[in-house]
Amino acid sequence: MESAPSASSGTGLQVRGLSKEFRTAAETLKVLDNVTLDMQAGQDLSIVGPSGCGKSTLLYILGTLDSPSAGTVQLEGVQPFGLSPKDLAAFRNANIGFVFQDHHLLPQLSITENVLLPALATGKPTGEMLKRARDLIARVGLEERSSHLPGQLSGGERQRVAVARALLNRPKLLLADEPTGNLDSETTRKIAELLYELPRQEGTMLIVVTHSDWLAGRASRKMRLEDRRLVEQS
Repeated sequence: MESAPSASSGTGLQVRGLSKEFRTAAETLKVLDNVTLDMQAGQDLSIVGPSGCGKSTLLYILGTLDSPSAGTVQLEGVQPFGLSPKDLAAFRNANIGFVFQDHHLLPQLSITENVLLPALATGKPTGEMLKRARDLIARVGLEERSSHLPGQLSGGERQRVAVARALLNRPKLLLADEPTGNLDSETTRKIAELLYELPRQEGTMLIVVTHSDWLAGRASRKMRLEDRRLVEQS
């Protein structure tokens, strides 16, 4: 029998003693060591650090796309790594949104259909969900292009669609991994405004992993991954 998910009255995100090791035939490589983090609804955080330091690994664990070697992650009172694979997938879809460096839009679907993709995991989208998708598309400034295909949009416009899609299910946590890495400086500025402002309006926690000091500086709270641990920055 599958064990029930661990839960408490805690809200937000709590990370305790998180570690991650990768084992090879020759050695054991530790990339995260005793990481601790707390966040509440509407807060945003940027994480910087050199390439290969484990930033993306941390983001994938927080997004439940990878599992830790030790420690716990709790989101809105639920410890997701105690769930069955099926329940974990449902929990992730309902509670976590992702924006990656590559937008990952399906080229054969319209902008509206791409934004609705998270709703398809639970069946046919409802009228309320369609209204939500149209509202988000308008809020990212693409209302007049909602029937276009991704190939008809610029790189910045496609990334705006990715932000709208990530927010469709009103996730508790939004994770962005180098979200402006492929964009020019002017488009980066516009995406940054959306990326920080929309989650604040929604009461969504936002974590941005980036090499860009400028993008990181837009966050209310800034941390650096250093010697496999998160360190606060002023």
